[in-house]
Amino acid sequence: MASLKDVDLSAKLPKKEAKRRLKAAQKRLLELRLQVGGQLGDGELGPPVCVVFEGWDASGKGGAIKRLVSRLDSRHVTVAGFAAPDERERRHHFLWRFGPALPGWGGMSVLDRSWYGRVLVERVEGFASEAEWERAYDEIVGFERGLCLEGTILVKFWLHLSDEEQLRRFRRRERKPLKSWKLTEEDWRNRERRPEYEAAVAAMLERTDHDRAKWTVVPGDSKRDARVAVLEAVNAAIERGMRANGQEPLRISA
Repeated sequence: MASLKDVDLSAKLPKKEAKRRLKAAQKRLLELRLQVGGQLGDGELGPPVCVVFEGWDASGKGGAIKRLVSRLDSRHVTVAGFAAPDERERRHHFLWRFGPALPGWGGMSVLDRSWYGRVLVERVEGFASEAEWERAYDEIVGFERGLCLEGTILVKFWLHLSDEEQLRRFRRRERKPLKSWKLTEEDWRNRERRPEYEAAVAAMLERTDHDRAKWTVVPGDSKRDARVAVLEAVNAAIERGMRANGQEPLRISA
């Protein structure tokens, strides 16, 4: 089971090795994505691929997503970001609004935040009642199992970040006019409640880590290393999922 306590935030790859591995992983993802989308090989569509990103504010989700999709044709991948539900969305079950972003066969979606908001920010900030967020753990696992049983490759990341590194990144954002818009009063307030969020994250990892879609906790103090870890984990998951669905991943020499 994934755990924040087991994450080594101090480890760092040599710069050249990280660059080499990132480039190789991006090329491999392009190969896999084209095959899953029916553009390589026998034209058979592969299983849906859904990559979910959660993590601390300033943990590097945006940068990791950018590197994940940068080599892919924009027609072949959907990136969807989710903030707090609006008035209309709150009238429905909390999972309802995510349906349109989910991929079909041959498709790939990347979600920047997800249904886990119910057991994270909605729990900590009191936007959901205790009964609602307690119930949500089983609802989420059932929802994910259903997707996976239908063939979806579901990859879930928590980008972990030390308190000290998060503060450094907040300060850097403050000083840069073109990035200061990313920093809000809410971000500062959330920092003050970090112990509560850590408890919520620990419960999330424990109660929603299941055999069909396990969590991958990515050390995020080094953005470079985090991006490599994300790409390599996605590639490995796609290859496993393709084989599980009877499709052998190809390797292109060019």
